[in-house]
Amino acid sequence: MSIAQNTETIAKLRCIACGATPDSAGQNFRCAACGDLLEFFFPGWRLDQIDGAEPRHHADPAALKALWLKRRTSRDALDQSGVWRFRELLPHISEEHAITLREGNTPLYSLPRCARAAGVENLHAKHQGMNPTASFKDTGMTFAASSAHQTGFRWVACASTGNTSASMAAYAARGNMHSLVLIPEGKISWGKLSQALDYGALTCQLRTDFDGCVRILNDLVRQKPVCLLNSVNPYRIEGQKTAAIELLEQLAWEPPDHIIVPGGNLGNSSAIGKALLEMCELKLISRLPKLSIIQAQGANPFYRCVREFGGKKLDPMTADTLATAIRIGNPASWKKALRVLQATGGEVEQVTEVEIAVAKAEIGADGIGCEPASAVTLAGLKKLLRSGFVKANESVVLILTGHALKDPDFTIKFHRGDLFADILVAGSCASGTPDAAEAAKAKYLQRAPVVLDADLGAVIAVLDAAERNS
Repeated sequence: MSIAQNTETIAKLRCIACGATPDSAGQNFRCAACGDLLEFFFPGWRLDQIDGAEPRHHADPAALKALWLKRRTSRDALDQSGVWRFRELLPHISEEHAITLREGNTPLYSLPRCARAAGVENLHAKHQGMNPTASFKDTGMTFAASSAHQTGFRWVACASTGNTSASMAAYAARGNMHSLVLIPEGKISWGKLSQALDYGALTCQLRTDFDGCVRILNDLVRQKPVCLLNSVNPYRIEGQKTAAIELLEQLAWEPPDHIIVPGGNLGNSSAIGKALLEMCELKLISRLPKLSIIQAQGANPFYRCVREFGGKKLDPMTADTLATAIRIGNPASWKKALRVLQATGGEVEQVTEVEIAVAKAEIGADGIGCEPASAVTLAGLKKLLRSGFVKANESVVLILTGHALKDPDFTIKFHRGDLFADILVAGSCASGTPDAAEAAKAKYLQRAPVVLDADLGAVIAVLDAAERNS
């Protein structure tokens, strides 16, 4: 039976470090033998080697593509999900336990203005901020929450800088489960926190950073019957990898030269890279795109891991960036991300706060809003072009991870000129921003509201001035 016919895909857990294959995962989703992370693999995708012949794939790529395309016109709830539609490449979860909000199905936009600003000919953005709770987390959460529901958990929990909490709370509510959110006090966007509150989460603001919240959560799940839904949960990674499958389908299965992803806790980078490697193994695509990861300069432990330590170790840090979604100093999935970075021949880069703000405004000028963490992809692309890693004639896809309204305060402060006001006045360094001169460069993109008397002539004068300067 081919994968296209088999709705109960056989999946096994495997430790990414020692290779152990446990029958089940513990409460913290780590290997009992060595303590490292677990992942899913699919032994049924290949037949055993027979008489010295080459191993044969256990799936017909054309049949899979046709099946997934056909499901797009189906009225079945699972088929209408951009995650569950690709369930042949996912571990099996019973349909009665599936919790879905029709996640996935996110658009692929062309970015002509950003392409000109960066200096490339072919630039697109896969906007994961168009998911139900407005971030990429939904593609993983539908699958992880469904797994928790199938296992019988009444409570699910996460540590979060914002997006994870919103997503988990929504899917828990849909699945009639309770949710517990641990967030760092005063260090997340209120727009994101408001979602978790609205979806009914028990929310605890801890006097620590994100990594401190993770430590408390890990201790909690060892003592209470609570299912951990952060990205160390391998079901999260399986759901999130479908974004890459959907992207390649949107590109008619012709891989771009480069895919560029923001780097925070590195689960999304790992998931997208895992999907690329699996699609190549199954002959769904003919070659691998280069997957590159961009971090904020003030939250760059993975960048330093690769550039300073050759990938041998990760040195945790106290993260400091206005891009709150990636303000993470000790990313759990760094080894997984390193593996896909090396396997695809990708690169890692860092960008400053001003470079992030400028890139966010440039993406906005293309009519596509995103949260600050998403904009590191465009800022990083510019650096990869200057270094020669990306060529002007190569095709590039940016992964935008969150919606513009996730962090509206950032946008308002930028356009009013308040975001870097302290730097411009004092010339001081903050959050990885090098100097006041760079902050001043962002002024040309600022579009503050013009305050006028209620007078038609005043409005016409402003309109005429804008026309002359356009």
